[in-house]
Amino acid sequence: MKKYAYIGCLGFIAVITTEFGIIGILPQVAEYYKISIDKAGYLLSTFALVIALTGPFMTLLTSGINRKKVMTASILMFLITGIISSFSPPFWLLMLVRILPAFLQPVYIATALSVAISGADNSKKNELMSTVFNGVAIAMVTTVPFATWISGLYSWEYSFMIQAAVSLVALGNIHFLLPSMPVKEKKSYGSQIKILKQPSFILSTLTNFFMITAWFSTYSYFADYLGKAKGMDTSMVSYMLFLFGIIGIIANKIAGKMLNKNVTVTLAFFLSGTILIPVLLYISNGNLLATIFVIGIWGFLYSPSFLNASTYMISAAPDALEFANSLATSFGNLGVTLGTTIGGWIIITKGVEYTPWIGFIFGILAFLMIIVRNIIEKKGEIISSCSE
Repeated sequence: MKKYAYIGCLGFIAVITTEFGIIGILPQVAEYYKISIDKAGYLLSTFALVIALTGPFMTLLTSGINRKKVMTASILMFLITGIISSFSPPFWLLMLVRILPAFLQPVYIATALSVAISGADNSKKNELMSTVFNGVAIAMVTTVPFATWISGLYSWEYSFMIQAAVSLVALGNIHFLLPSMPVKEKKSYGSQIKILKQPSFILSTLTNFFMITAWFSTYSYFADYLGKAKGMDTSMVSYMLFLFGIIGIIANKIAGKMLNKNVTVTLAFFLSGTILIPVLLYISNGNLLATIFVIGIWGFLYSPSFLNASTYMISAAPDALEFANSLATSFGNLGVTLGTTIGGWIIITKGVEYTPWIGFIFGILAFLMIIVRNIIEKKGEIISSCSE
């Protein structure tokens, strides 16, 4: 039902504003707490690491609970985080309140997607999922750049106030517009966990992991990269985030339709950006117009990455949708952690201008995983046809 997909999308905007809103203000946070940029990056990488380590278990534990209650509790935690963070607490406390909602983020995403496609025809499921995932692109075009722009005008604490406000709106929509949705039939843990033995699913998981690592080695330091490598100020960075998100909304819509036709080809098409963008950023050098053009292409090819990763993993495990989704979220965030960590290390040791080339390497690894999965599946088809 489309209404449920839009409610899920609004909650996703709150989730993404909280997780990635920090990207635009990392330099200011580092300056305020008098720490290096890579240490400030822990606010993103630790958040992602908690998701990676606990996501599947939390999703399994909550799989029998009323879906409305799960979504409400998740967004409430994001609201509390935004409020406390806006008071510029000591760095250890800021880190702690950043970590808490991370436990429920994959639970929210898996539940919102499940609610969105409940009762839908198979032909419509990918488009409904893309509507929910549009929350990522919408956040990138509205709340994330707006929070960055406001922090540039006043101070970084205002960014967290924006995050809290978005979470409050999402919470109200879930509470008033989503009906009670008790789980009618809870699947056994064993029936869901067995997908971990399937080679195709393992390779899909590795594809997701390498792809997100590739993107976030640079994207985590978007503001720092554009500031130091391309000479843009905070205001210009916020405009670039806006451009990034606008194009991302279009990209998500296109990706949703493409996924209905061929999941693997769609994934490969958008994954090509991990190899193309580093080359284009290098060629654009200090040319402002060329850089803006490249950022537009970057936003188009990056934005559907979480949608593509989830759909690709689900295609290898269609009978365990929520668990597969939670694993997609977890390994995607493990990729965020690794990409952010390696990117931070490269910035400190070499310089921020070298971070896109990390994406180039991990992008190639992701392509190799797709090729291996295709080979294994074709062998399986040949064996099954011979046995018949």
